Amino acid sequence: MSMSVPESPSAPQELVVRLRAGVRERRAVRPRGPELPQVEDTFVPSGDRRVPVRRYRPGDGPRPLLVFLHGGGFVLGDLDTHDRTCRRIAQECDLDVVAVDYRLAPEHRYPAAVEDAAAVLRQVRPDAVAGDSAGGFLAAAACLALRAEGGPLPAVQALICPNTDLTLAHPSIAEKGTGYGLDADALAVFVEEFVPDPAERRAASPLHADDLSGLPAALIVTAEHDALRDEGGAYAHRLAQAGVPVRHRVEPGLVHGFIQGMDLTDPAAAAAHDRLFADLRELIPR
Repeated sequence: MSMSVPESPSAPQELVVRLRAGVRERRAVRPRGPELPQVEDTFVPSGDRRVPVRRYRPGDGPRPLLVFLHGGGFVLGDLDTHDRTCRRIAQECDLDVVAVDYRLAPEHRYPAAVEDAAAVLRQVRPDAVAGDSAGGFLAAAACLALRAEGGPLPAVQALICPNTDLTLAHPSIAEKGTGYGLDADALAVFVEEFVPDPAERRAASPLHADDLSGLPAALIVTAEHDALRDEGGAYAHRLAQAGVPVRHRVEPGLVHGFIQGMDLTDPAAAAAHDRLFADLRELIPR
């Protein structure tokens, strides 16, 4: 999905409205994905509210549980946008998957989405947490929040093209921020809507946490032509320095968002999906 700001952009929130309309249109024609025996929409309690979730089960009997946090720049996405992705993970990896419909900006700014993600992890106690793009940010941030409170952590965090640094200061932002689908100007709008105060963005970023020790083993998959490539790599490096087991791979020739349906048209993306599924099958304890 291409995310770029028009040459004559309107107010940022009007841009978000238009992008959401485009997401709904694409969602309506996207293939459904594999049929599964059990798919159920339900809620997870979080204080005085309930977080909507969708649980996917590829069959009866016990199996590991993965919580999935969708991408969309903190302003886009829901349980339907990543439905096919979650169905495929459940089927290909023989996992129960719980997808989270966390609160979006600008209606609900930081840390609302992190609070929702952490609440679900706290309640369902998954074996793994995964997310793409903004969902990768939320997976990492939720793990940091749970570690800070001394609660149980997943065994694995799988971050796919993650946004880990809201300062957007890494070289790939400029190098790959035009013409590769996820544009730097759109990223700036998303971050502004999520954390309006620039002075707060560094402290909110997982990459700039003071201490990354004691976090779950990490699978970090980035893409060669992704504006977020370098900050994903930097997070992998910092985790490894802190003693966290890390598997990091840069997928050659691919762009941001390759996890979302690109396997249908691009053999390289399909092969990257297969590698991701193999990693999840290997790394998540059974």
